[in-house]
Amino acid sequence: MVTVYFGDGLARYGFGDGHPFGPDRLHAFWKETVHQGLDRKVEVAVPVLGRREELQRFHTRDYVERVIEQSVNGEGFLDYGDTPAFKGVFDAAATVVGSALDGLHGMMSGTQRKILVPIGGLHHARREQAAGFCVFNDPGVLIETLRAEYGVRRVAYVDIDAHHGDGVFYAFEEDPDVIFADIHEDGRYLYPGTGFAHETGKGAAAGTKLNIPVPPGADDAEFNRQWPRVEEFLRAAKPEVILLQAGADSVAGDPITHMAFTPAAHGHAAERLAALADEFCDGRMIAMGGGGYNRRNLALAWNAVLDALVKHAA
Repeated sequence: MVTVYFGDGLARYGFGDGHPFGPDRLHAFWKETVHQGLDRKVEVAVPVLGRREELQRFHTRDYVERVIEQSVNGEGFLDYGDTPAFKGVFDAAATVVGSALDGLHGMMSGTQRKILVPIGGLHHARREQAAGFCVFNDPGVLIETLRAEYGVRRVAYVDIDAHHGDGVFYAFEEDPDVIFADIHEDGRYLYPGTGFAHETGKGAAAGTKLNIPVPPGADDAEFNRQWPRVEEFLRAAKPEVILLQAGADSVAGDPITHMAFTPAAHGHAAERLAALADEFCDGRMIAMGGGGYNRRNLALAWNAVLDALVKHAA
């Protein structure tokens, strides 16, 4: 059975009506889930508020305290202008992390195997500040928790969001046990301007990172040309857990990116990663929604991911 986190606690992570990352994104996804009948094939879990000490496995104490302070008055920005504070932002962002961690604990205890957290995959946040609509970096916290609580070393992080997952990449650029694979729009044309093919890790981690920048307009044909490189890379690494950031802003028609995937790319990535998780990771896989600012696109892409997980779990 696949576990999906859904509820008002997750929906609250958003920056107000009219903002690309608005609080309506979760319900746009779930409406399509119900339409496809997938809600009857999954276990629905209630969102969970993360604790300060859990956040500090990845983030600095000073930064977590600053988010708490700005959460009270809801004023200013948490970075240099992309990520505004709002009243309650700490609880909203901590619930994204707490829900992912709740799934992780269930997965590691054996009560769950494959998990989807639709509002998650906040891959731009740095250890010491927010960035690009991302307050806390839930993939980073998951990786650090796998090490601290479960002794897991080899974690594969795969990212198909249009934007490079820079907050994850640079945090673990010198870590040879984080296997990083990211297909994204070329940084010469899109925020954050990073993730070039020559960025493959540093020091002992050289060769453990795979960045695949693709040009604006890259479609499913380009995805299908590049995807086998990701599978080959992961297969050679033999990870213990797989994390997928399934950003839907790589689908054609997103208002702030320039790519042209269809939701079929997301479904294929999820299905193939689920197969690799079954082969190498005892089935352990967590998918996170990531970006996506066209509501129809994110609804279809994330449900393609969910459908692939459900079919693979059957």
